[in-house]
Amino acid sequence: MDALLLMIVTFIGYIAMYKVYTKYIAKKIFNLNNDNLAPSIEFEDGIDFVPTKKEIIFGHHFTSIAGTGPIVGPAIAIIWGWVPAVIWVFVGSVFIGAIHDFGSLIISMRNQGKSISEFTSKYINHRTKIFFFLVVFLALWVVISIFGLVIAIIFSMYPESVIPVWLQIPIAIYLGHLFYKKGKSITAWSIVALAAMYVTIIIGYYFPIQMPVILGIPATGSWTIILLIYAFFASVLPVTTLLQPRDYINSHQLIVAMLLLVLGIIASAFWGNLEMVAPTVQMNPAEAPPMWPFLFITIACGAISGFHCLVSSGTSSKQVKCENDSVFVGVGSMLTEGALATLVIIAVGAGIGLGYTDKSGNTLMGVSAWSSLYSSWTAMSGLTSNVAAFVDGAANLIQNIGIPKGFAVGIMGVFVASFAGTTLDTATRIQRYVFTEIMIDYNVKVFKNRYLSTGFVVLSAMVLAFLSGADGKGALKLWPLFGAINQTLGALALIVITMYLKRKGGWKWLISGIPGLFMIVMTFWATLINQFSYNSEHNILLQIINIIVLVLVGLVVIEGLIAFFKQPNEELEIIKVDK
Repeated sequence: MDALLLMIVTFIGYIAMYKVYTKYIAKKIFNLNNDNLAPSIEFEDGIDFVPTKKEIIFGHHFTSIAGTGPIVGPAIAIIWGWVPAVIWVFVGSVFIGAIHDFGSLIISMRNQGKSISEFTSKYINHRTKIFFFLVVFLALWVVISIFGLVIAIIFSMYPESVIPVWLQIPIAIYLGHLFYKKGKSITAWSIVALAAMYVTIIIGYYFPIQMPVILGIPATGSWTIILLIYAFFASVLPVTTLLQPRDYINSHQLIVAMLLLVLGIIASAFWGNLEMVAPTVQMNPAEAPPMWPFLFITIACGAISGFHCLVSSGTSSKQVKCENDSVFVGVGSMLTEGALATLVIIAVGAGIGLGYTDKSGNTLMGVSAWSSLYSSWTAMSGLTSNVAAFVDGAANLIQNIGIPKGFAVGIMGVFVASFAGTTLDTATRIQRYVFTEIMIDYNVKVFKNRYLSTGFVVLSAMVLAFLSGADGKGALKLWPLFGAINQTLGALALIVITMYLKRKGGWKWLISGIPGLFMIVMTFWATLINQFSYNSEHNILLQIINIIVLVLVGLVVIEGLIAFFKQPNEELEIIKVDK
């Protein structure tokens, strides 16, 4: 199938489905009402609770939920064929991911901006809240410790991205100062800030930075330490100081990157024959696990990802200023991420065919290029391989609009690293919220201090990161579990959303209940297969943690079913209204 036609058809589908959500889901299912007082206004503190324009929150929300997820997942899963990948991305983002993200956001807004693990006790019971908290804490623990390493690896792969990524921080802080302190136009000055950032990409291209070995610590270890220290400060600062303006710049960067990819696809289609060189369907690629259920675990961000419910109920719900804005933030971001994942599939499924240089220095074209890169599951399962597949494929497309390939690689490298940095910032802040909530429940009030709670979060992540040595790769021991844990979290969030809608009465709960059931089956199935795999490998650590996850999932499902059939169809929620 022509890659250009694939892009056009899917993009029209995303636009059409967004219209459906704004007119039907928001009004008929969740009954949005701007008279309901948003937590950002009710608890405004200038630090975490800050009422903000929806365009700015969109930037924060999208860049936080995306990270490297919609790049890495599709770049790996296309090994089963581009058709299954595209179908899951579109169907998953529209019918599962959107209701998951939007539901988590609006329910949190109607519960004082609390995290989903906190308000689980209200819609199921307190025991389930503890089970949910353990899954959330484990997922975020791995995310925080691993994303420092992710960025460190990207810095090593693309040293030209180091200067732009770090200089984006002072640019963002100054943008926030201009907007919040000086009252300047956020749109005009954010464009100036974006232009400044692209100037730094040119600087980075000519002055790449390689981290040396310091005191016996490899480059990845040094970068991980630096990035986790940065995450501490970024997570305790008021959201208006760094988080919002940086994410707003990154949202502009997203628009530019996607526009370049779209133009590159159009130009490549007209200048040559841009066809999908990846197989249509490949049920048994070398060394790969079965497509069912692992396709639905491998592609998370871009379809449905449990991490999204943590962003929705963790940071975004504390900043959206009215309920109607939640559609643009929650649904708009999810469908945009689906569009990005579609572009990634085209970049690796067709862009790679425009030219790939293998390890021997041979330049391959067409199917040969793709087959060389995707020779086996093992070859593509590493972070380095799938990020490189996207960056190289995207650069091949972009150079057809006149941008030199070296600069195109730099632009895409900074794009990936910047989004990974946003995920690190947001995950650290969310883990602080979650940890503080559970400590307050047990009357350990000392952790209400955000510096102490953030310190605990960062130090625990650092312990995991350096568990196996000075290279900072300790969390890689748990990374094989993350896909299943993340999707399990998404399934559990859908259970909570279903319980919320069940209280409303009628059949509304089916819109989240059916997707929730599907995700429970897929994740439980994948987790069981993983258990047998870890057992055959005699990996005791992964076996123990995997069993813990299985038990927690089983307990949440059982508690949810009990609450579902006992819960009367009545609205028990009290919503504060600004009179």
